Amino acid sequence: MRIGLAGYGRGGRFFHAPLIGLAPECTLAGVLTRSARRRAELADDFPGLPVAGGLGELAAAGIDAVVISTPLDSHEALVREAIALGLPVVCDKPFTPDAASALTLVNEAERSGVPLTVYQNRRWDADFRTVRVLVESGALGEVTAFESRMEQYPPPGGFSVTGGGVLRDFGSHVVDQALQLFGPVAAVYAEMHIVPDSGFDDRFFLALRHAAGVTSHLHGDWTLPGAPGPRFRVTGSTGTFAVESDDGQSERLLSGETEIPGPFGTVPESRWGRIYRGEGVPPEPVPAQPGCWSSFYSAFARAVRGEGPLPVDPRDAVAALEVLDAARRSAARGEVVRLSRAG
Repeated sequence: MRIGLAGYGRGGRFFHAPLIGLAPECTLAGVLTRSARRRAELADDFPGLPVAGGLGELAAAGIDAVVISTPLDSHEALVREAIALGLPVVCDKPFTPDAASALTLVNEAERSGVPLTVYQNRRWDADFRTVRVLVESGALGEVTAFESRMEQYPPPGGFSVTGGGVLRDFGSHVVDQALQLFGPVAAVYAEMHIVPDSGFDDRFFLALRHAAGVTSHLHGDWTLPGAPGPRFRVTGSTGTFAVESDDGQSERLLSGETEIPGPFGTVPESRWGRIYRGEGVPPEPVPAQPGCWSSFYSAFARAVRGEGPLPVDPRDAVAALEVLDAARRSAARGEVVRLSRAG
């Protein structure tokens, strides 16, 4: 499948372009960018690859689908244009600023019969896939609590504000993962730190009460001054699973490392998570499931060919944005917000 990529910033250049190339069912067929700097970087990375100044021009170059990896405030217009052109479309997260706008786009795509999905690559993290196997197999007994952290040291120059803040950015991942594991959310409590004079949030804490009874505590931080906490901690009636760090796919892509031996998301035994079953019982190392972000694009290609479901149902993104909308209301009011759709 010939994929066009709209946007060649950090996300487009270091994540989408390499992963499209790693999916055997896909090839990168062209890039939309108007920036002279980005065009120069593209020419260095992919000599001779077609570059366009608009989505119509990219479509005319013969692409089969398009990936939107541009700033958040351009997502809606570009997704709508892709739908009008009949192009199957992947939109990066955060999908839209809020659930209402997301639902409008999903409905438009369904009415037009155009495949639309949202890039939730973190479903293919080794650590998350391992947690999912343990939860679904009952290896921890009845799960009562889930903790998830996405924390980073700030990069030189700081993070871009074009993604809408850390709640929309990292929050899109950690909320999606919690919903995948434990289902709809009945109530949300949130705390956020807003950078003075900017309106931009750089860290958050969410407490979610799922309709099924599990409590999720989710953290996101772009200003980490000290040691990060565990990536996941899952507590059940017969044991607790904890894993300290992710599988390193992000670091490898940012360093330009894509051609490596074995599965891309392979985790060495030294970084496997462990199950703890009580005092005096040795922790049980749990072999990590392989992570593979390019699996998203393989599944997307099959779905466009009519050979399977979309890798991410776009209504899952709507559900996650409903939680994030409630989180912003909760943080502003200092109170628990209940979600009526949870039942």
